[in-house]
Amino acid sequence: MTKNENVILSAKDLVVEFDVRDRVLTAIRSVSLDLVEGEVLAIVGESGSGKSVLTKTFTGMLEENGRISSGSINYRGQELTAINKHEEWEEIRGAKIATIFQDPMTSLNPLVTIGRQITEVIVKHQGKSASEAKEMAINYMERVGIPDAKKRFNEYPFQYSGGMRQRIVIAIALACRPDVLICDEPTTALDVTIQAQILDLLKELQKEYNFTTIFITHDLGVVASIADKVAVMYAGEVIEFGTVEDIFYDPRHPYTWSLLSSLPQLANANGELFSIPGTPPSLFTPVVGDAFAPRSEFAMQIDFEEEPPVFHVTESHWAKTWLLHPDAPQAEKPTVIQDLHSKIKAKMSVEEIS
Repeated sequence: MTKNENVILSAKDLVVEFDVRDRVLTAIRSVSLDLVEGEVLAIVGESGSGKSVLTKTFTGMLEENGRISSGSINYRGQELTAINKHEEWEEIRGAKIATIFQDPMTSLNPLVTIGRQITEVIVKHQGKSASEAKEMAINYMERVGIPDAKKRFNEYPFQYSGGMRQRIVIAIALACRPDVLICDEPTTALDVTIQAQILDLLKELQKEYNFTTIFITHDLGVVASIADKVAVMYAGEVIEFGTVEDIFYDPRHPYTWSLLSSLPQLANANGELFSIPGTPPSLFTPVVGDAFAPRSEFAMQIDFEEEPPVFHVTESHWAKTWLLHPDAPQAEKPTVIQDLHSKIKAKMSVEEIS
């Protein structure tokens, strides 16, 4: 982080636990993360790495069996871990920090018209009259690319396609006028063409409405097109952090190498993709050493014995891997992700020709 950056949300040493059948699962393990105003922070990692759990702590939406056991979350000077009343969270959730979820049908009420769902948010968060809210709702619908917005205002969610429903969820989030917008895998259920449209829309809207974005995904291809900074999560902790250029072209953690090696653009002539061997560790028991060590061909003895500290590569880039220790043997990143920019560019050129 440079001195000119304005951090608006900062998590420090955050630990989140869940009670599961008389056992304790530690889903988030001492995560520290800064969100800089105006930027897009992508949080990437496999399913179960803790991406969604982490961001749920920012809006007080942990499940009933979950809790923040230690650490702090500071949002513009307010300590969010100190909030324990629903009424207090209502002043943050939606109004200041809004979330777009993966499946729009979990966010939309199937029994209420699209127009009413947007106007209710405008009345609540912007204090407008019903007539003003309707006019604004139609404008938001048009803004997110809904054709014939006036006509479709009184339709129900089932009358919209999946891509259109996701646009409506974005419109509702915008109607909250959020400071921070959390996008939790908002394009996963959509086909590639619609996915690209939604990503372009989000980038366009961010510039226009000046909100800060946290983008959760397991797809590094999406990250390349939208992010400024990237946090790579594994087994409940951030194991590498940097600018999007740092992560794509100078990755340092073996897990990040594996994620990049799995990019669809790097499939071989038979269409086969690299897959990471093994499975993540159980978080019911304390993790010893580097959590990724059992799945890594680059693991050293120390990786199974001691947790690696944070090693800074540059002012903007760090990773938790013993490979960055001055005494560690030299390890080259896999051949498949060397000269990554040229390989992806070449692949795109071939696809355009075909």
